[in-house]
Amino acid sequence: MELNNNQKQLLIYAKSKVRKLQVFYLHLVLYTIILGLLLYNLYVIEEGEYKIAIIWLNLSTIATWSIFIAIHAWSVFKGRLLFKKSWEDRKIKEFIKVEATEKKLWE
Repeated sequence: MELNNNQKQLLIYAKSKVRKLQVFYLHLVLYTIILGLLLYNLYVIEEGEYKIAIIWLNLSTIATWSIFIAIHAWSVFKGRLLFKKSWEDRKIKEFIKVEATEKKLWE
């Protein structure tokens, strides 16, 4: 089966998006595991001379990585976590269909 140039470009674009999604989900799983370990570390930490430093290091790691995971999610989903383009297109078609049927009924 021979693909034309436009289809090849679409295939490359789709593979790129799938790869970005895979990397993001892997990043999210790793983040979740490390977050659990850091929170457990904060729970079991005992009194000692380095307690403040360990707490500060754990909290700064959690805060920094949370910011990076949010930026990564934004770059992968382009801010469309809730209302995706397909949803918008579907709603536009529904409104056009409703408008077309209403005008036919009254004309």
